[in-house]
Amino acid sequence: LFEKLLVPLLSKLGNLVVDGGIWMNTQRPEWNDANNALVGHGLSMVTLYYLRRYVRFLDDLLPEGDGSAELSAEVAMWLQETSAALARLQPVLGEAAVDGKRRFDSLSELGQAASRYRMSVYGAEGFSGKVEQPIADVRVLLANALAVIDHSIATNRRNDGLYNAYNLLNLGDGKAEIDRLYPMLEGQVSALSAGSIPPDVAADVLESLFDSDVYRPDQDTFMLYPDRELPSFLEKNVVPPVEIDAIPMLRDMIDAGDARIVLRDADGNYRFNPDFVNVSNLEARMDELAADYGDATGAARRQVSELYEETFNHQAFTGRSGGMFGFEGLGCVYWHMVGKLLLAVQENFIRAVDSDTDPAIVSRLGELYYRVRKGIGFNKTPKEFGAFPVDPYSHTPKHAGAQQPGMTGQVKEEVLTRFGELGIRVENGQVRFDPSLLRKREFTAGARKFAYVDVDDADQVLDIPEHGIAFTWCQVPIIYTLGDSAEIVLSFEDGSSESLDSLSLTAAQSAEIFSRSGRIRRIEASLPAELLFSE
Repeated sequence: LFEKLLVPLLSKLGNLVVDGGIWMNTQRPEWNDANNALVGHGLSMVTLYYLRRYVRFLDDLLPEGDGSAELSAEVAMWLQETSAALARLQPVLGEAAVDGKRRFDSLSELGQAASRYRMSVYGAEGFSGKVEQPIADVRVLLANALAVIDHSIATNRRNDGLYNAYNLLNLGDGKAEIDRLYPMLEGQVSALSAGSIPPDVAADVLESLFDSDVYRPDQDTFMLYPDRELPSFLEKNVVPPVEIDAIPMLRDMIDAGDARIVLRDADGNYRFNPDFVNVSNLEARMDELAADYGDATGAARRQVSELYEETFNHQAFTGRSGGMFGFEGLGCVYWHMVGKLLLAVQENFIRAVDSDTDPAIVSRLGELYYRVRKGIGFNKTPKEFGAFPVDPYSHTPKHAGAQQPGMTGQVKEEVLTRFGELGIRVENGQVRFDPSLLRKREFTAGARKFAYVDVDDADQVLDIPEHGIAFTWCQVPIIYTLGDSAEIVLSFEDGSSESLDSLSLTAAQSAEIFSRSGRIRRIEASLPAELLFSE
């Protein structure tokens, strides 16, 4: 199991570009929400943000002490080489991005370590056997990885207060340089989920998001990326005359009426020959021209290729976000990502509460949470949403109401956040009720009936008192009422009850809930109003 957990981490670190993200250089990149076409030049900061969570998960999972774990010899070598490459980066980490040469050297070291592993295990011999790997060495790897990841996260804070989601990699002359793309909602969600952003900065990011071009006022929520006007067909593939004049060979060809590279259309615009599908086609044509233009072809080759890429900028093509107006395309709200944003904001709120953050910052995060939630479908009228608001939908394009009904991922996030609002917390196997995000307005104004299905799959009805709220969790009904003190009353299967003078269950009591044993039939919790988030 330990090896299975380490290999995915090492695989991602093998494609780590410092300050840029995880290089999406395979034929099988991870599915993503904001683009589907950056393979080759794309760097995923989204993956790096979530990788930080994984590093912390592994660190928490490691046993205490100086023991060891059994690993395949090839994995152990891969771990040691990766750790050494990350250790060599530590002295250059800081507030500023590292230089392109150091970034290239690091990418080469990490990539070669992964390559040597692949070649060894894919070869005829396969895995050679097991070795004992000291846990202390794994901790060093995780610490070095965390430092590089946190450095990269810091350098991807944008001037507009948001975080980069995807970047572009440019390799050449022994350097790895990075170009930035436009802001994306996915980047903010994953950055907020990473766990490295302080609560006050998290609030700043959310406020910047509401002020950004990602915000869609008519739906009071967020698109995947800013909407924009796309160029018409005839506005594409236009080469400025000054660029033609800068390459003597192209000027000579045009003057001679040779349109094999660039032609002049009826309106006098210069355009690349439409036969070219990509730069490889262009370079093949340059090879053919050597017979006619001799040395001039060699001198112009690089300039022409760079001009072609500058004209089309293929490496920045992000798929649907560059040419579609539905199905998560331009102008679309993608409801699953909004649900993920809601969960990320809630995580930051809980983290702020747990770390005894300034109450003003906690309150600010809570208000921002409910501001995000206000834009989600169930808060809208059918006219505003364009569909039944209580049903889950995939996306809302700018030209129509909500589209593609179905059990999208949004449902999962909204279930999780709802239990978070209600204050269900599980820590070290113990259930705790922490209603710090619950609003007083959720409680009933008068007595109500509550129907539910119990652990025996039988229909039941409970009386909910005035100023109460009821829900089930693991099919056990939980009733909150407003009171003067924090306490819990457990009702058991045999008709007995037990009072607790706190809002936590014991590990044994929690296990009864988790197992749906039926021994605990009802939980009643009294909550002082000061424990709640707001009115």
